[in-house]
Amino acid sequence: MWWFSKAAVGRSAVGRRPIADCRLPTAPFRHAALLCMALIALPLAGCLQPLYAPAGIGLDSSPLAAELQSIAVDEIPQRLGHYVRNELIFGLNGTGSQPPPRYRLMVALRERVQTPILDTVTGRATSATVIVDAEYRLVTVPQEVEVTKGIAFNIASYDRFSNRFANVRAARDAEIRDARVIAESIRTRIATVMAARLSSAPPPVVPN
Repeated sequence: MWWFSKAAVGRSAVGRRPIADCRLPTAPFRHAALLCMALIALPLAGCLQPLYAPAGIGLDSSPLAAELQSIAVDEIPQRLGHYVRNELIFGLNGTGSQPPPRYRLMVALRERVQTPILDTVTGRATSATVIVDAEYRLVTVPQEVEVTKGIAFNIASYDRFSNRFANVRAARDAEIRDARVIAESIRTRIATVMAARLSSAPPPVVPN
């Protein structure tokens, strides 16, 4: 049986502080540290702005977004051209609105397929590579003044099988991947040129 003397209990109660009293109040220090970090990051909040972010509250309030939405994409022949044009329309104006066109985008595609790997037994290609070059040109409407031009390209590979329909589907998927990358590259280049034009434009004159 355990027993304790009254003197020992008195010494432990008087001579020692409770364990709970030795704990530091960490909650206020934690709150103060979080407050300091928030105050340090607050001045940097307005330093970074995405390229396509709207400047105001509405989605169409950005001048750059309005410029991109006013670009009309000409028809591009062949199936690959259909993919590229759809991707460009969605990338330039994904809102579904149809503002009056102020620019016209013309794209010429060149597609070629290479089979770098061959099966030594059957003599058939085991893989293929779809290489697409896209030459684009952006002009104003109706003056036809050239704004920018360039060439975008992409390479997409796919595996070939003994099934002919599987090869057709794989080749089409490679074309779709090429179309997405090419459209994104063209949109990024055009947006960069448009942003530079808008930043260098003189401010509007405000009447007194």
